[in-house]
Amino acid sequence: MTTQTLNPSRLDLAAANQRLADAAAPDVVQWAAQTFGSSLIMTSSFGVQAAVMLHLVTRHLPDIPVVFIDTGYLHTETYKFADELTHRLKLNLKVYQPVISAARMEALMGKLWESNDRDSLIEYDRIRKVEPMHRALRELGATAWLAGLRANQTDHRADLRRVELQDGIYKVHPILGWSSKQVHEYLKQHDLPYHPLRDQGYASIGDWHSTRPITAEEHERAGRFKGLKQECGLHLPSTQAENESRGSADL
Repeated sequence: MTTQTLNPSRLDLAAANQRLADAAAPDVVQWAAQTFGSSLIMTSSFGVQAAVMLHLVTRHLPDIPVVFIDTGYLHTETYKFADELTHRLKLNLKVYQPVISAARMEALMGKLWESNDRDSLIEYDRIRKVEPMHRALRELGATAWLAGLRANQTDHRADLRRVELQDGIYKVHPILGWSSKQVHEYLKQHDLPYHPLRDQGYASIGDWHSTRPITAEEHERAGRFKGLKQECGLHLPSTQAENESRGSADL
């Protein structure tokens, strides 16, 4: 990876998005590498279609840090899937975990995910996911982050552009416009696996206690967060002002 870096204040977001609006996914990855250099990272939840982004990015940037947030409540299959892809694709994996253990959190705060109160679910996400991600960004010196978000996944993602600024970090979305068919075709073309729980009806996979299989008629993220929200918090601005400025829906 090139060592060039960019002061965040110097990037013209409007011009970058105009340039990348119709760019192919590999070209977006190459642009990000040339623009942000060694301060570029990527993330993976090792979800259903995670192999797409991992393969797409590491073909061009084999040493890029891959941040994996381990909440302590992931499915056994997710841990095994992450291990499989790490070895197969020779990933430079960086695992980050919450500061507070799962047992201590439950003892002091209870099982926050069992609540039907959105504030409790948001607090759970802050502790188990958002804080470790912010720590990863700081410790890795990241100015930009490649993420495999797709516009057809949630209301919030439908409003995203190829490049956004979130909490002072650039988010780059190479496969933002891809359909489920394109994802499937990429996996098939490169002989890449889906997450094993896909065969049990899971379309979007997070923690074991907050994920369920869906029916054929349901949206792919209907099985997450009891239907109370669509996002886990990692891909949302931390301030209400920035969130509103991006026109995101009530999540």
